[in-house]
Amino acid sequence: MFKEKWNELADVKDELAGRDWFMGTSGNLAIKVQNEPLQFLVTASGKDKRQRTDEDFLLVDQFGQPAVPTHLKPSAETLLHVEIYRRTNAGCSLHVHTIDNNVISEIYGDRGEVSFQGQELIKAFDQWEEDAVLKIPIIRNYAHIPTLSKAFSEHIHGDSGAVLIRNHGITVWGRTAFEAKKILEASEFLFRYQLRLLEHKPFQLFKVV
Repeated sequence: MFKEKWNELADVKDELAGRDWFMGTSGNLAIKVQNEPLQFLVTASGKDKRQRTDEDFLLVDQFGQPAVPTHLKPSAETLLHVEIYRRTNAGCSLHVHTIDNNVISEIYGDRGEVSFQGQELIKAFDQWEEDAVLKIPIIRNYAHIPTLSKAFSEHIHGDSGAVLIRNHGITVWGRTAFEAKKILEASEFLFRYQLRLLEHKPFQLFKVV
């Protein structure tokens, strides 16, 4: 199981790295290995995620601390992944910094959310109703990670979801690695679409869905 999960997360990392979503060693990924006691693999801090090595991930416990002796340091946002696995049945969570998600988070940050309606890709969030509205919350980027994780935890309401951190990045989660990646891809599509729309229809910025 451990090796299987390691390879599954490494494959996701390789694919996202191919999209150039890990600029400057940013971003972090996690996948659950077991429930009782909670243990999950998370990216090691400061690694070049374009490379695939035996030190890409480390096993951590329910507190985000190394579960076995290691010289590796868990990613700075490990506590966000802890909150997800404590509160849901999610099996994988992904956090990336892109220009698009940072710009969207700044444009709509004062509203505390960005909304999408009438877009096919909101179905990635299990929104199937014809007039469904997808709302992605935007929280403040607290430098103190325990404070950030507390604010983040207030928006964890199911086994899949997404939260933007203002001028920081997006964290998504899903029941499987495939679902988490699907939600991340759909989110980034929606962000890019909205930014392209604003280039041609600036009034859309002030439209409340």
